[in-house]
Amino acid sequence: MNPQKRCPGPQVPTFPSRRSFLKQAGNGFGMLALASLLEREIRADSAPNSVNPLAAHAGHHVAKAKRCIFLFMTGGPSQMDLFDPKPELLKLEGKPLPNSFGKIDSQFLEADPLCLPSHRKWGKYGQSGLDMSDLVPHLHKHADDIALIRSCVADNVIHAPAMYQMNTGRVFMGFPSLGSWVTYGLGSESEDLPAFVVMTQPEGTPEGGAPCWGSGFLPAVHQGTLFRSGPSPIINLTPPQQITTSQQRKTLDLLKSMNEADLDPFDTELSARIASYELAYRMQSRAPEAVDLSKESAETKSLYGIDDARTQDFGTRCLLARRLLERGVRFVQLYSGGGPVAMQWDAHDDIDANHEKMCGLTDKPIAALLTDLKRRGMLEDTLVVWGAEFGRTPVCQGGGRGRDHNAAGFTMWMAGGGVKGGRTVGSTDEIGFRAVEDKAHVNDIHATILHLMGLNHTKLTYLHNGRDERLTDVGGKVITKLFA
Repeated sequence: MNPQKRCPGPQVPTFPSRRSFLKQAGNGFGMLALASLLEREIRADSAPNSVNPLAAHAGHHVAKAKRCIFLFMTGGPSQMDLFDPKPELLKLEGKPLPNSFGKIDSQFLEADPLCLPSHRKWGKYGQSGLDMSDLVPHLHKHADDIALIRSCVADNVIHAPAMYQMNTGRVFMGFPSLGSWVTYGLGSESEDLPAFVVMTQPEGTPEGGAPCWGSGFLPAVHQGTLFRSGPSPIINLTPPQQITTSQQRKTLDLLKSMNEADLDPFDTELSARIASYELAYRMQSRAPEAVDLSKESAETKSLYGIDDARTQDFGTRCLLARRLLERGVRFVQLYSGGGPVAMQWDAHDDIDANHEKMCGLTDKPIAALLTDLKRRGMLEDTLVVWGAEFGRTPVCQGGGRGRDHNAAGFTMWMAGGGVKGGRTVGSTDEIGFRAVEDKAHVNDIHATILHLMGLNHTKLTYLHNGRDERLTDVGGKVITKLFA
């Protein structure tokens, strides 16, 4: 061994001084600051305009539908009792579900549930021969106007999370609703009425509650405006008699100037409040006429079933929805079902009794809405959507004639607004349990609605927490068979 060579000893680590560390790290801090400034600049493009945050603007492409009404049947209607006949179930009546269909993901089913066929009367209607049961007799004449989507799929079998998903694309609350995304993307055609209106039934709001029509992280001005049931849908619409219009205008101008003095352009809550004051002022001259049904003819009221105690409530809301849509409201969501379980489509005990009641409340008014829109020339550019958070199981619950929740395959339908009626898209298996052809996930349904309204779901984004969020998250494909 050469005595001149030594084995190297352990390397002693060297640490930068505090000054050199801060000098080198400063570049990183600068990039963080730059990222924050750039995000604020991008957000500024979408910050509410203090003059009119809901001014109408063009979408990404030519729209087929200018407006949309979503008829939401809270609780989950049964696809195999309404629009998806399954004669194979008759052969399996009272027998355990064959293993070949797999395990049912539901909420309340016992082990080895028994198959439950539909005992409804079925027929083929319209020139298209669309399948419908006797539960919706008034809708039969519109068979050539509607397109059935029999292969809908959701991700949750519990009401509230499933409702959040059908409304916002996510199973958690706090995300912007479909109506909010539409008004964010298109604005409003009316300066005197809300852009997004929600109507629930008198018995109570749906289980998901206000998050189903909330604006989430979008500017608060895009949240849905809830109209009450009864003769006064909008509270405090008439100003006190002792206050003149001039006094009211001066009060609002002073309040607006005080609010805007220190307004942060990203304080969407305050911006929305300013806009809501102005909208409320304008609505006092326009809204009374919009919600006044006394000007409607006796024939129209009878068409909607307003002269019948059973259909009066839902018929009134359908007629009010039509009046709002023709006056520039962009998106209306009309709920059937809410409050007590007995007033929902949640048929755990007796599918026939439940659906006979719920269809009895809604079938005539919905058919009337389609008839009225069509004869006024509005159906061609008004998208009508019917559906719920999920469907029902092909097996019985508790040995009775009730059905549990099923998100693996259910039916929705669309009409108007560029949709070609008289067709069926997708299918479920032989018993109506799982979607097997042209599956339409909730993301796909949302993408299709946005597409028909002139919006590209991949481009309709909002920067939130450093991520370009969108209604369809990272999924969604347009169901072109609905209009191709």
